[in-house]
Amino acid sequence: MKKLIQIGLFIVIVVLGYLLYASIEKPIAFQKEKARRYKKVIQNLKDIRTAELAYKDVYGKFTGSFDSLINFVKYDSIPVIKKVGEIPDNLLDSLTEADAVKLGMITRDTIKISVLDTIFGKNYIIDSLKYVPFTHGTAIFRLGAGVIETGSKVKVNVFEAVDTKPFDPNDTLRVGSLTEATNNAGNWE
Repeated sequence: MKKLIQIGLFIVIVVLGYLLYASIEKPIAFQKEKARRYKKVIQNLKDIRTAELAYKDVYGKFTGSFDSLINFVKYDSIPVIKKVGEIPDNLLDSLTEADAVKLGMITRDTIKISVLDTIFGKNYIIDSLKYVPFTHGTAIFRLGAGVIETGSKVKVNVFEAVDTKPFDPNDTLRVGSLTEATNNAGNWE
């Protein structure tokens, strides 16, 4: 009988030990998975911000449409000023760049470069920009754009992109804001 009680107690100790380990490991595993997923979501939100800023540079406002944003990145171009020439070393202290342009030492030319190639590279899959990672294309970031008036009565163009299916419902990632001028910062920054 004593042997049977010892075996039973040993089994109870093993089961309780496992339950204790599992109760500690579960939140750690959740945090690891959350960090892995949020790293990818944050990168997508940064890419959306980069595309929105390029769109604003060309059109003077943000867009609230992924179709417009993706079309812009795929098929449009951005102006880049190319500088040819330089100021000789012996004149660096006495001439400004504007003076060198007037004297013909430097010429400037505006060229147009593909947005996709310039910002993301040719191999970037721009059509996936709107999809929340790890949702297999079932969730799309919520994108909005508008104009708000700050407390000092200045009108500011704003945009916001929000993760519509966060891994942790208590921690939703977003970049920008439609209600305040945040300088297009993400809430993780």
